[in-house]
Amino acid sequence: MAAPQLPPYEHEPRPYHGPTLDEVLALRREFLSPALLTYYQDPIMIVQGSKQYVYDEKGRRYLDVFGGIVSISVGHCHPYVLQKAREQMEVLQHATTIYLHPVIAEYGRELAAKMPGSLKVCYFVNSGSEANDLALLLARVYTGNYDAIALRNAYHGGVASSLGLTAHSTWKYNIPHGFGIHHALNPDPYRGPWPREDPQAGARYAADVKNLIDFATPGRVAAFFAESIQGVGGAVVYPDGYLARVYETVRQAGGVCIADEVQTGFGRTGRPYWGFENQGVIPDIVTLAKGIGNGAPLAAVVTTKKIAAALTRRHHFNTFGGNPVSCAMGRAVLEIIDREHLQQNSLELGEVFRKGLQELQSRHTLIGDVRGLGLMLGVELVQDRETKAPGPEECARVMERAKELGLLVGRGGFYGNVLRIKPPMCLSRADVDFALEVLDRALGEG
Repeated sequence: MAAPQLPPYEHEPRPYHGPTLDEVLALRREFLSPALLTYYQDPIMIVQGSKQYVYDEKGRRYLDVFGGIVSISVGHCHPYVLQKAREQMEVLQHATTIYLHPVIAEYGRELAAKMPGSLKVCYFVNSGSEANDLALLLARVYTGNYDAIALRNAYHGGVASSLGLTAHSTWKYNIPHGFGIHHALNPDPYRGPWPREDPQAGARYAADVKNLIDFATPGRVAAFFAESIQGVGGAVVYPDGYLARVYETVRQAGGVCIADEVQTGFGRTGRPYWGFENQGVIPDIVTLAKGIGNGAPLAAVVTTKKIAAALTRRHHFNTFGGNPVSCAMGRAVLEIIDREHLQQNSLELGEVFRKGLQELQSRHTLIGDVRGLGLMLGVELVQDRETKAPGPEECARVMERAKELGLLVGRGGFYGNVLRIKPPMCLSRADVDFALEVLDRALGEG
């Protein structure tokens, strides 16, 4: 049987003349942290990228449906993003916020314009971990409370404070962290006690947050943290009404509600621009990163003027936050999403992709669940649909075979058994068809 063929693409990668894969692997092993992991039994070396595709050192092209861990929003090396970065680098490469420079101010205005309600004040940092760390600090200073609620199965970053918010033992070192942070029941309609078919599922899961506040805190909290759709946790989509009920409970307890939009923002979920809008809520603080700058070291915290004023009680500063080049790239991303209708593309192709995955589910018993919104999708693999026994080895096998056939997918979930599909939003219908054909082949060869 002939292998699936990548869609035609008019791009000629530059010849690669750098060190070989083996040489790079040896350099990493000698000079870089041994904690750095690589996907695949035979690691792949990426040396070039163009829109939804990446190329290895031999010039082979792959369809990247993981988007550099959801960091590439408008496409690898998008020409307009590169143009704006070059233009800025030629006039001002670095300026901290102790001086005025126009790019950060203009970008703040443009980003705030995308936000609903009173979310109009931006603070720029460099990563999602930093953004969540700042959001927690801001919530505690503003409310005068200390305790915070997050969700089990959540991932909010790798610095000490965000590791406390994170609820995956696979990411947590045996050190003191997370003082004052409590984790509520994960509102997972597939693995949790109340399925998505239960019309009261959202209310039932939300009741656990009230219970947690009553019995594990002083009754007053600083914040509730939640990804709008869990990313590392395996594309978990909450039942309808869940966040609305939780937000009401948390605000009654004196807390603010924080939406982690690091992976769901900027139109990726399709119909709304922000993931939290799928639940019909407006948070008090929003954290942004990854696709915000199409791979640039850029992140942001957006909140209200009243909450933002809390930080004026002391000095708070970030040397590289709001860097002119990163902000120029962030501005370009906002333009491209609108100009190239990438939010609409996420909606339309996300629906095609999801239905295609559901069709694969009807033919492959390895697939226990298909979920997600827009171009943020998850496919949970199981050994048995009745017991829902996780299939991490099966997931690894499918990923390996997909790579051999030219498709790069991600992996997540607590058990490492969820295929994470979060491609650049410039994906085409032909790309979706190719990805489905590859996954069909890989799932069927076990």
